[in-house]
Amino acid sequence: MYGEKTLHEQSHGESFLNFINTFSKTGIFIIDEPKATLSPNRQLSHFSHIIEMAREGSQYIIVTHSPILIAIPGADIISFDTSPISHIGYEETESYRVTELFINHREMMVKNLTDV
Repeated sequence: MYGEKTLHEQSHGESFLNFINTFSKTGIFIIDEPKATLSPNRQLSHFSHIIEMAREGSQYIIVTHSPILIAIPGADIISFDTSPISHIGYEETESYRVTELFINHREMMVKNLTDV
């Protein structure tokens, strides 16, 4: 049981988050694309849990395109899109730039994407 239900009785996102939240001891955690299973609200819950665990001494290696999860304070953001691989700032990430562009210019982007 993870939470009040077995993992099979939960959605993929709920079971992932409940499983991850059972980690209470410090360690090194490697997570690939947690955004794939988590809604934005659940990503924020995961964000808080990561910060809490990091304060206790845990370290995380996360592969993600989530502009929420890459915003974790103190995170080293490493881009594999460039050669050589390099550290970049939050606002330099493609995830941030595309999300910002869409939020600030949604109507224009929808029109461009739907006009054939």
